[in-house]
Amino acid sequence: MKTLTISNGTAFIKKKGLISLLIVTTFLILPNSIQKASAQPRLSYIKILVAPDHPDWNYKVGETAIFNISVLKSNIPMKDVKISYEIQPDRMSPVQSGTTNLAKGCGQLKEKLDKPGFLRCAITVEYDGRTYTEYATAAFDPFKIKPTTNLPDDFLVFWKSAKEELAKVPVEAKVTLLPEKCTEKVNTYEVNIANITGRVYGILCIPKKSGKYPAMLQVPGAGARPYEGNIDMAERGIITLQIGIHGVPVIMNREVYGNMMGAAIHNYPTINLDDKDRYYYKRVYLACVRAVDYIFSLPEFDGETLAVYGGSQGGGLSIITAGLDNRIKYLGVFYPALCDLTGYLHDRAGGWPHLFKDDFTRKPDKIETSKYYDAVNFARFITVPGFYSSGYNDRVCPPTSMFSAYNTITAPKEFFIVPETEHFTFPEQREKMYDWLARKLLK
Repeated sequence: MKTLTISNGTAFIKKKGLISLLIVTTFLILPNSIQKASAQPRLSYIKILVAPDHPDWNYKVGETAIFNISVLKSNIPMKDVKISYEIQPDRMSPVQSGTTNLAKGCGQLKEKLDKPGFLRCAITVEYDGRTYTEYATAAFDPFKIKPTTNLPDDFLVFWKSAKEELAKVPVEAKVTLLPEKCTEKVNTYEVNIANITGRVYGILCIPKKSGKYPAMLQVPGAGARPYEGNIDMAERGIITLQIGIHGVPVIMNREVYGNMMGAAIHNYPTINLDDKDRYYYKRVYLACVRAVDYIFSLPEFDGETLAVYGGSQGGGLSIITAGLDNRIKYLGVFYPALCDLTGYLHDRAGGWPHLFKDDFTRKPDKIETSKYYDAVNFARFITVPGFYSSGYNDRVCPPTSMFSAYNTITAPKEFFIVPETEHFTFPEQREKMYDWLARKLLK
């Protein structure tokens, strides 16, 4: 590829014998080699602004997406600034890359996609010894994305048998009041209950006022950490149970969990992946069912109105729990993980934990096991209303994988898309999610 820069701020990129116009505007994208960690956005001295030219960032297959790019210093466009750029399908190899100068600090890049999916444009600027990056992602008919995984013939039989095995284990709840976490309206407890193997630990919050209440099960994101419980929702009049998945107490020192992640449960999504009966997530998925069992045993529960909620791994677990347990009446999902795990076997992004990109996991028995644990296959059996929210810039739980699951769901569903978000949520997303859950549970 050859880049020609013209002094009036207009540039042309020559690619495969074709010339496409590059004009100064605002769009930021991140090359694979310098991808920043997904996190809440932060201010920086040099600002790179990147956005597709369609307000909703959505295009039809075959349309050309124009990425507008601006580079600012002190909120003023920088003159004669050099940028590096990459345009790539979601987590795949770039289809465009190179460098160019923006004479007036603004420009455009163009690209199209010939099938449903996402194109991510990443911009990098080096200035005064620092590297700045930003990116944006255009969607091409995302509601037409279909999953790559398939449903095993014995999927329902396998999970029916697993739940029957769990049902033979008494719940054996142990409950400890946590006075320091109680409020004027809410009692807070640490609880632990028996699972298929080991225990499930969590934080339970119950309104103090006598009565019968709806409930919400909050399932966790990836990793291990202490939990505080969802006191805010409990103060609205909803029983909340926030669980961990690793069979250890959830009120220990944070350092303990860091040590676990570095040793005992390091890379836990691959533990026993070659055996569907012993795979790590079997106990995790059944822990979610056991948490539902426990909620139904509470005298304060109204016996019917139950939602499941979570983000990332917790988003995937919410889909899985709703598909696995018909006692769930509503679900709330942020950027779900564990979706369409076989994507990388079909030259497109797969869901977190990004299996089948290496020789260690890309084996027939592990691929087959994944189908029994893929959120897409549980999504096929969801029958209750759900509220979903995510963004197009997420590289932890790629939007390609998320839409694979969402598009499979035939139950009533709402999707609040905030295209620019990565693996985080804006306050508006969280408010909409909690308000939706509260309306459903408290109606």
